[in-house]
Amino acid sequence: MKRTFLKTVAVALASMAFGGAFAADITGAGATFPFPMYAKWAEAYKKETGTGLNYQSIGSSGGIRQIRAKTVAFGATDAPVSGADLDKDGMVQFPAIIGGTVPVINLDGFKPGELRVTGPVLAEMFLGKISKWNDPKLSALNPGKTLPDQNITVVHRADGSGTTFNWTDYLSVVSKEWADTVGKGAAVKWPAASSVGGKGNEGVAANVTRVKGALGYVEYAYVKKNNMNFLQLQNADGKYVSPDDKTFAAAAAGADWFSVPGMGISMVNAKGTDSWPVSTASFILMYKDPADKAQSAEVLKFFDWAFKNGKGMAAELDYVPLPDSLTAEIRSKVWSQIKK
Repeated sequence: MKRTFLKTVAVALASMAFGGAFAADITGAGATFPFPMYAKWAEAYKKETGTGLNYQSIGSSGGIRQIRAKTVAFGATDAPVSGADLDKDGMVQFPAIIGGTVPVINLDGFKPGELRVTGPVLAEMFLGKISKWNDPKLSALNPGKTLPDQNITVVHRADGSGTTFNWTDYLSVVSKEWADTVGKGAAVKWPAASSVGGKGNEGVAANVTRVKGALGYVEYAYVKKNNMNFLQLQNADGKYVSPDDKTFAAAAAGADWFSVPGMGISMVNAKGTDSWPVSTASFILMYKDPADKAQSAEVLKFFDWAFKNGKGMAAELDYVPLPDSLTAEIRSKVWSQIKK
C-alpha cells in the first residue's frame, strides 16, 4: 500500500512539473538523455506562460516511433536521423541541448574521477575481455591504486537508445575490435558475459548503484542527481578529463552543424585538450507540414523561449546551451521550413 501511494505521488508530481498529462498543451516523447533539462525548462515555462508540456521519457527509438506515428508534436532523439530519412518522412531536425555520456562505476574505496581509463581499455571492458577490476591494464593506468579482485558487471540500456548510439559510436572510434564485432547503434548485442540491462538512463543509473563492481554509461545529469562514481577518460589529445559543462562545451566548440543534413553531426572523440570524448547533442524532430499546426507552433514557442531564457538552468544541470549564433541559424534555416 505504501509503495503504491508513493508511486501515485511521484506520478502526480511529474504531471505537475510538465503541466499535467490531461491538460498539457504540448506533447513530446523520446530521449531520456535530455529529460532532466526538459523537465526544468517545462516547469519554468508553465509558470511564465501557463502552457504545459507532457514529455514521455521513453528513449530515442520510442521518440522516433511516436513522431512517425504522429501521436506527439515533437520527437526527441540523441541518435540523429539521417538526411535521407528526414526527407522521406517530411521532417526537420535540430539540436536542442548539448551534454555528455559518462562511464559510471560502483566500486568501494574510490572517489568520483579518481580512477582513469583510456578509450581502448574501456572498450575491452565492455567487450568482456577485461572482466576484473584488478586487470593489469587497469592497474597500469592507475599506478599507486589498489584495485580489487572483483568481477566487472556491464550495465547497458535495455531499450533502443540514443545514449547507446553515441556510446557505441565512441567505442567504435577508439576500438577497431568493437567496430568490427559490435558496431554502433541505438541497440546492439552486448558481448560481455556478465551484463545486465536497464530501461532509460534512469534504469542504468539504478542498476549501477545496486550492483557491486558495476560499469555502465549515463548522461551526466544522472551522475549528479544520483551522486554516482565515474571514471576519468583520456581524450583525443591524450589528456585525462572529467565530465562537466566546460569539457562538453570544449568538444562542441569546433562543430560544423550544417555540414551534415539534419545537423546530425558526431562530436565523439573531438580534438581539444579540454574536450570530453563522449559529448553529444540531443535533437528534436518535427514535421514540415504538421497535422496540428497550432500544436507545432506551440512547440517552437517553447524552444524559442528555452533558447533565450534557459541557459542558466542548463548550466545548473551541466548541460551546454546552444550559442545564440546557432539558435539564430536554427530559426532561419530550420524552423522556416515548418508550415504555420
